[in-house]
Amino acid sequence: MPDTAIPADTAPRILAVSESAAKRVAFLIEQEGNPNLMLRLTVSGGGCSGFQYGFGFDDTAGDEDHVFEKNGTRVVTDDASLDLLAGSTLDYVEDLMGAAFQIKNPNATASCGCGNSFAV
Repeated sequence: MPDTAIPADTAPRILAVSESAAKRVAFLIEQEGNPNLMLRLTVSGGGCSGFQYGFGFDDTAGDEDHVFEKNGTRVVTDDASLDLLAGSTLDYVEDLMGAAFQIKNPNATASCGCGNSFAV
């Protein structure tokens, strides 16, 4: 299989949010009862492949944060994480095995079987 990773310095510094992910985030925020919440997506060292994704809710965005919106749903990530997420798409997938958020990351050269960690 050919290496299709895009070097981080040439990938666009954007994070796309799929329709499915936006709907799921909106549903989860509604369940939390705080319409000011955003999904915070982070990348940190660790996991079985070197880096791992983190998900949580936040109601504030700092100076080093980037906010991406789809249909009124906001996803926030910090500047350092965006370096590793540049050009990625946040998706939400439901199948017979379960349902989960997935990151389609063009910068990843390898990922673990569960999709929660990756290497660049």
